[in-house]
Amino acid sequence: MEFGILINEGPYTHQASDTAYNFAAAAIGKGHKIHRVFFYHDGVNNGTRLAEPPQDDRHIPKRWSEFAKNHNIDLVICVAAALRRGIKDENLAEGFRISGLGQLVESGIQADRLLVFGD
Repeated sequence: MEFGILINEGPYTHQASDTAYNFAAAAIGKGHKIHRVFFYHDGVNNGTRLAEPPQDDRHIPKRWSEFAKNHNIDLVICVAAALRRGIKDENLAEGFRISGLGQLVESGIQADRLLVFGD
């Protein structure tokens, strides 16, 4: 099965990103595919390279970057939501790209299921 994932919450303010990551890792571990992870609303903060969590905490943007690289997953940040929060191409974490809502629609069409994490 192929999944699309939508994350609507920030990385350290809500469990949505952690839950989505754990789901994606488990799905790939079971032989499924992740079509795309789309970050919307405050979820765009998952893709900033400006995050500097304490050494004893998880580095969520880096974790998504490494996961995407290892499994060839498209990480897309909504352009409008990103610009509202001051996120531009020059401060994206590795592996993330900025695009429009059409990428979310496409993921909903091409994936077998589109899962939403966060409000």
